Amino acid sequence: MGPVIEARGLTHEYPDGTTALRDVTVTIEAGERVAVIGANGSGKSTLQLVLGGLVEPTAGTVEYFGETADAEAVRDRLGVLLQDPDDYLFNTTVREDIEYGPAQLGMSRQAATQRVAHLAAELGLESLLDRPPFRLSGGEKQRAAVASVLAFEPAVLLLDEPFGAVDAGYRERILELVTGHEGTVVLFTPSVDAVPEIADRVLVVGKEGSIAADGPVRDVLTDTPLLRDNGLRPPATVQLFEGILDVDDVPLTVSEARAHLLDQTR
Repeated sequence: MGPVIEARGLTHEYPDGTTALRDVTVTIEAGERVAVIGANGSGKSTLQLVLGGLVEPTAGTVEYFGETADAEAVRDRLGVLLQDPDDYLFNTTVREDIEYGPAQLGMSRQAATQRVAHLAAELGLESLLDRPPFRLSGGEKQRAAVASVLAFEPAVLLLDEPFGAVDAGYRERILELVTGHEGTVVLFTPSVDAVPEIADRVLVVGKEGSIAADGPVRDVLTDTPLLRDNGLRPPATVQLFEGILDVDDVPLTVSEARAHLLDQTR
């Protein structure tokens, strides 16, 4: 199907002279599930802003869907979730915020209403739809922001830490919605534990704002020296089984670890 995003030679410097990205080249193919991980301050959030067309890089280019088009021209196909949910909640009610994307794309009123009802039910927002966003808790705002991005069914999701403010139950619901998305998913996160549940491929943004690694999930997440050198904690299950099992057998998730231990007791 071809690439949905092609970035070449991205460098970005902020006005204070801080270099957040340094010569980043990356291609995201249609349908890929990619996690971009990096320590806080590594530049991964800046990379999301640049790929999402919200910040123009100091140098380099980004192409979308195989064409030389800027992000504004493909805005209806990019779903960008930033860290701060207040960036998405600007209407009078939560309902209006979730409806905003579908309305802008010309979705029928009936289809938009059905989409809002579905997401509200999935994310526990039904009783909050007519509430002003400023009266929501942090976790409620996070869920409403996720719903507002998913509502217009973008071809590409660029999600920065979508689980940050929610409890375990809603984390699982968001995870199910994201993994069930039919398009491309790119997750930006400093935490590696959710990565195996979402992604097939991992990019590590190093301390200097460049790509330190790009490869399959297992190869990257079991390379504990690489992760630690770049300020990242290896997954808990990898730390537990490190040095005990061969790399190919190390569980990446709790469910894999449970299955391994049960198998050993039989």
